[in-house]
Amino acid sequence: MKKRLFPLSLFPQFGLLVLILFSLPLWGQKSRHEGWARQLQQYVSPDGQVDYAAWKKDQGPLNNYILSLEADPPQAHWKKNEKLAFWINAYNALTVQLILNNYPLQSIKDLEDPWDTPLFTTSNQVLSLGEIEHEILRKLDEPRIHFAINCASASCPKLAREPYTPRGLDEQLKRATAAFLCDTTRNQLEGETLRLSKIFLWFSEDFGGKKELLAFLRKHTQLPIPNEARIRYLKYNWALND
Repeated sequence: MKKRLFPLSLFPQFGLLVLILFSLPLWGQKSRHEGWARQLQQYVSPDGQVDYAAWKKDQGPLNNYILSLEADPPQAHWKKNEKLAFWINAYNALTVQLILNNYPLQSIKDLEDPWDTPLFTTSNQVLSLGEIEHEILRKLDEPRIHFAINCASASCPKLAREPYTPRGLDEQLKRATAAFLCDTTRNQLEGETLRLSKIFLWFSEDFGGKKELLAFLRKHTQLPIPNEARIRYLKYNWALND
């Protein structure tokens, strides 16, 4: 005997409940990042300069945002883009918080062991910026993270004025990578000698050998970079991005 299926329209309350349950994960992601989005828009300029002096006077929402991330860290079943977006946002927010907690200062390198200081506490671990970057983000096999995470310095990629999201992550990383590569204060890709950010030197394992690196540069800039191009590295400016 076949079971009869009844349309949800006959049970409006049940249908509404289903809709709410399916909407909760998306709503939670959106609401979680709303405060972070407002802060980025308010205190980060379009050219990536951060108004730390003003932000320090209104640090409460940032601290609350980080607490919300600590309370609900990624789980094993999360998809790759969900983990990437979470940890990129966490890294950037923690970096801002670290600067604000010690502001005023001239450079993040004025601090003692800024990348080894435990900053992020979950139920079973306490993480530093270095651990988030090297033990989590880099192991997710996405080299474009290096153009999304910000180290509060002039030569770093710009701090994005919007949170990273799982759904929009690929496009966001694509834009961040192209913007960084085409910024002549950070990379100079014209001529027979390429002058690159030291990010490509420090994280060479993530970009492969010279052949792979040149292919990466071509892909994300559309420039006809020759295989014979020489590579040199620009001096890194650690001055605060304020």
